[in-house]
Amino acid sequence: MSELQTWLERLEQLHPVEIELGLSRVAEVARRLGVQKPAPRVITVGGTNGKGSCVAVMEALLCAGGHRVAAYTSPHLLRFNERVRIDGREVDDVALVQAFEAVERVRGEISLTYFEFSTLAALWLFQRAGVEYALLEVGLGGRLDAVNLVDADLAIITSVAVDHEAWLGSDREAIGREKAGILRPASPFVCADPEPPLSVVSSASSQGARSYFINRDFALSDGSYRFGDLRVEIPPISLPPNSIAAAITGVALLDGLPACSLESVLRGICLPGRCQQLHWRGRSLLLDVGHNPAAAQYLAGWLAANPVEGTNHALLAAMADKDLSGLVAPLAPLVDRWQLALLPENDRAAGCTELRAALEGVGIAAQAIEPRCEPVAEGFELALSALGERDRLLVFGSFFTVAGVLQYIRDRSDGESG
Repeated sequence: MSELQTWLERLEQLHPVEIELGLSRVAEVARRLGVQKPAPRVITVGGTNGKGSCVAVMEALLCAGGHRVAAYTSPHLLRFNERVRIDGREVDDVALVQAFEAVERVRGEISLTYFEFSTLAALWLFQRAGVEYALLEVGLGGRLDAVNLVDADLAIITSVAVDHEAWLGSDREAIGREKAGILRPASPFVCADPEPPLSVVSSASSQGARSYFINRDFALSDGSYRFGDLRVEIPPISLPPNSIAAAITGVALLDGLPACSLESVLRGICLPGRCQQLHWRGRSLLLDVGHNPAAAQYLAGWLAANPVEGTNHALLAAMADKDLSGLVAPLAPLVDRWQLALLPENDRAAGCTELRAALEGVGIAAQAIEPRCEPVAEGFELALSALGERDRLLVFGSFFTVAGVLQYIRDRSDGESG
């Protein structure tokens, strides 16, 4: 076992609960560590869906402009190192261990969650690297999330939808209020939700934030982005267009856009697990980490706009605390065959009975559902065996689902993946 893996396993045991929202503990350790301002310019990105895509676009644009850029995102798919990047490259194991040791030296009696410890380690690395920009993705909510200990020079909200209700509230107004907690007085704020909750609009107004809303201050239609005199043709990449628009707007506001063609920079961006297309063993795959109804709506639109000659099949494994019916309903008219799968190592994962009930509850016929329900790896093989050359297999429902399939493909790659 590597030293990094030993540290990660230890972090999982340090705090009595996995999630504990609040800034008092993590902010005190940040003060002791001296990382309250990890870079001259900090951009914090919140939202229900599209946060990772927004960060990836900003990271690419700023790097192309010759800036030193750090990015902190979560969760990861295959390696923890994916969460912490400097100048577009994952930080290596040695540096991460050094960062964890630095946090451990100053935290004293203060107990930290896995995410809080990781956040502080990332901020320490960014500060030591002397980056110009730090891009911080909110883990959960906004107001009480660990990254909010840093005062953002620019805040972005990509979308507001119902998810994590136990922590954030049961409607968009309550959730929007939590997400708007990342705004700072007089600092610019970009909102990519075309119908922002009143709570977000009111928060921006009361904070005195210089606000930029999609379809009011910047626009994206028919693949063309507009912001003042700036015009960009968005190439066909598999990322949410509104998140791309928010990213360009945010970087433009901070004068960080590269002098080169923005279209060429955007064309080179590929984010694993976000409408990720693969061809493996002669079969077409589409992997997406979408795990809530809003993400499923976007995914359904993508499938409809990108049809295949054959039929769509789906491999689904998800968390039991999600809106399972809302997750599958948008895709029901587009998927012809369903393969249910389990995540036996995850205590939150839904079982076969729950998944099947969700499918049948939205009108999916029993004969369209594969009778066998296996762990993700075995379920993936079953789904592949039923796939024709002109068909497509959608893998979705959770980061864990996509990670399981990606790891399976990596372990058994026969040179056909791409």
